[in-house]
Amino acid sequence: MPDDAATQNAATQNAAPSPLAPEIGETVMVEQRVVACDGGGGPLGHPRVFLYIEDKSVTCPYCSRHFVLKDGAGDEGGH
Repeated sequence: MPDDAATQNAATQNAAPSPLAPEIGETVMVEQRVVACDGGGGPLGHPRVFLYIEDKSVTCPYCSRHFVLKDGAGDEGGH
């Protein structure tokens, strides 16, 4: 009889992604803390949203595009 940990591990590996924890989409390296995302525009896009990178990255709530601040970028001095 398999142990519970092995059973749960196998179930986790075969489970579909949770809609509450979407997978991160495309990663975009940026040089400014404020970024705009429209999902790529066109008929498959979404409303344009402006996102603020507080620490190192931010993920678009619509399309899961992940914006990462480049090293040394984003230190505009309070602007």
